[in-house]
Amino acid sequence: MFGAVCLSRCCTLPNRILGDTPRALRHIRSITANSITAKARIVEVDLKKGPPPPLRDTFGRMHNYLRISLTERCNLRCCFYCMPEEGVELTPKPHLLTDDEVVRLAKMFVKQGVTKIRLTGGEPMVRAGVVDLIGRLSELRQHGLRSIGMTSNGIALHRTLPRLVENGLTHLNLSLDTLDPFKFEIMARRRGHGAVLKALDIALSSDLQSVKLNFVVIKDLNDAEVPDFVEMTREKDISIRFIEFMPFTGNRWDKARMVPSSVLLSNLQKRYPTIIKAADELNDTARSYRIPGYVGSFGFISSMSDHFCSSCNRLRLTADGQIKVCLFDPKETSLRDLLRSGETDDTVMQTVSIAVRGKKEKHAGMEEIDVATNRPMILIGDPQRSSSAFSSRDRAPYFLKTMAQTDSRPNKTASTQHSRFFTTTARRYAPLSETLTHFDVKTSRARMVDIGSKPSTQRTATASGSILIPKVAYDLVSQGSPATVEGDSEGLREAKGKKGDVLAVSQLAGIMACKRTADLIPLCHPLPITHIDLSLTAEVKNNGASKEYSVKCEAAVSCTGKTGVEMEALTAVSVALLNVWDMLKAVAGREMVIRGIIVSKKSGGRSGDFSRPLV
Repeated sequence: MFGAVCLSRCCTLPNRILGDTPRALRHIRSITANSITAKARIVEVDLKKGPPPPLRDTFGRMHNYLRISLTERCNLRCCFYCMPEEGVELTPKPHLLTDDEVVRLAKMFVKQGVTKIRLTGGEPMVRAGVVDLIGRLSELRQHGLRSIGMTSNGIALHRTLPRLVENGLTHLNLSLDTLDPFKFEIMARRRGHGAVLKALDIALSSDLQSVKLNFVVIKDLNDAEVPDFVEMTREKDISIRFIEFMPFTGNRWDKARMVPSSVLLSNLQKRYPTIIKAADELNDTARSYRIPGYVGSFGFISSMSDHFCSSCNRLRLTADGQIKVCLFDPKETSLRDLLRSGETDDTVMQTVSIAVRGKKEKHAGMEEIDVATNRPMILIGDPQRSSSAFSSRDRAPYFLKTMAQTDSRPNKTASTQHSRFFTTTARRYAPLSETLTHFDVKTSRARMVDIGSKPSTQRTATASGSILIPKVAYDLVSQGSPATVEGDSEGLREAKGKKGDVLAVSQLAGIMACKRTADLIPLCHPLPITHIDLSLTAEVKNNGASKEYSVKCEAAVSCTGKTGVEMEALTAVSVALLNVWDMLKAVAGREMVIRGIIVSKKSGGRSGDFSRPLV
């Protein structure tokens, strides 16, 4: 039995003593004694050195950089990068750190070795009194603080920036993901592109020690603008930082949309063969480069494809007072509760030390990062860009893919990528309201919109959509001879005989549903429909070597009333296509796909007219 243990655990024993149990035992005891002696000496040395600093983890990383989120709110409504599409519930204000608590915690960290503080959000400029708060933090220089930075979207910054600098702000990171004002309005659901650029100009002419521009690169959205941002460094003393798309709860992260920094660099080297490596700051997350003759520089933050965990020196304090030792680690410890329960600074820092010593050597790979229990980025305190946060009570419906319906006309002022992804103007697809019209904020309940004061006007709406069908179904609905159709012709004859004319019956179904829209959609008003024109057409399209068969439906609805008929047109198309499905399911139930149901035209009403090109 002992020999088996030796063979599995003491493989370094000389072969000549393996068969001699007493000698093997003495050898093991000798090794164990030496090991214990070595460990004892290590402990003795550590005791002479004293306890480890509270902000040093078990891998020897000293954390001298604290990011403090001042608020979860934002004055933009971006949802693609760090914001769940359904919004987030904001933390009640009494649960957020007060200015006094922020300063007290910051002082504790500075006394333990933090030399740099960065204020984040949400959008830090949304917090009242931020100018005075920076002034109070600046007083911590006497305890060793060297710099105070801020990450901002720049929307409300240009007027206040000079005062921020006077009160001690030394570094500024602006977040801007496009140079196209139309695309900016679509992505942010707010205007303000010009305000961001104005803030950038003021920052570059100020006494700030550093001005950086953060750009989150997302494939097929803004990656084609990377060279345009690099060109900004030609005459501006600025550092552009290209950041890999990172996963957080609810932000629709997709590995296919993440462009590795190595790919970006390779593409830029083809365009700028003289690119050279620039010196990186100590513990900097970006790997920097510059082009000879250009004033500024650019860099890559490769959090996903090539992490920099070994040199991480950052800790994060959320707006509600939770300490996070890693951006991608869902574990949190509440320092706010310790402060409010009357604990001393020493006790608070002991708690921080325990959290820091629990920090892992590196975060999980991009495939394993925990996005189920970790916070959305907006509730952490964004290290790269400020985005939006709004509660479920005031969020407005907004879908990026819907707004990406393209116009065939190229936008000459946009980048190549813009003409491929966002070729229509933002005004055409921008939301008309910032709140849900069918939702009462005061009662938190659904409601029917009051249209009593609206004038009755002539209103029209046209909706369209289609259903993909296999050839066997196409031959049936297009009146083809069943005898010439592949498959069971007798089955097709039977299906046609039982169900009748598929398109004619579906047309009637759509018209009837249109007139019953108010009965089907709970909060729709009953309207006096004056005309319904609904058509269904069997179509064939050549897709290279194959053909695509479908039934296209279009419904034009008119009325004279106080509200529009978009819902009536959409209902007509939807039910007509559902009826096609029902009548063809016996021969094509597994292969049909309903797609592209949209409002293509609208006229009348306060919101004006529009016509959307079909795709």
